[in-house]
Amino acid sequence: MTRHSWAFLIVGLILGAGLVQLRAAEPAAARVFEIRTYHCFPGRLDALHKRFREHTMKIFEKHGMSNVAYWTFEDSPAKENTLIYVISHASREQAKANWAEFGADPEWKQVSAESEKDGKIVEKVDSVFVDATDYSPIK
Repeated sequence: MTRHSWAFLIVGLILGAGLVQLRAAEPAAARVFEIRTYHCFPGRLDALHKRFREHTMKIFEKHGMSNVAYWTFEDSPAKENTLIYVISHASREQAKANWAEFGADPEWKQVSAESEKDGKIVEKVDSVFVDATDYSPIK
């Protein structure tokens, strides 16, 4: 199995087992989940964590994106350069609008520029949209 396949398997298992507390949130049918995997340049994962911790998550919420969960790998080499997270949007169409608003946000532009003063952080982003099943505990 490739590293990418393992990542999605792990995310699926964790979502199934660890997100029971979202049961009381908005119905799963009313939202779409986006699984994003960020591959950082060498030595830049800590800068990415700092940016998410201090700014990005709040800016996501400001633009209609709900933070669901964030993970890092336990084993190398992915441990040194990979962040996986899940956010939700009201719909696929709304996701497109959310990302457009986020990208144009002056606060985000400033945060991004400041966090990358020592060099680019993210080398590659993988994104996939998923729907919760009717038996998923996150409903």
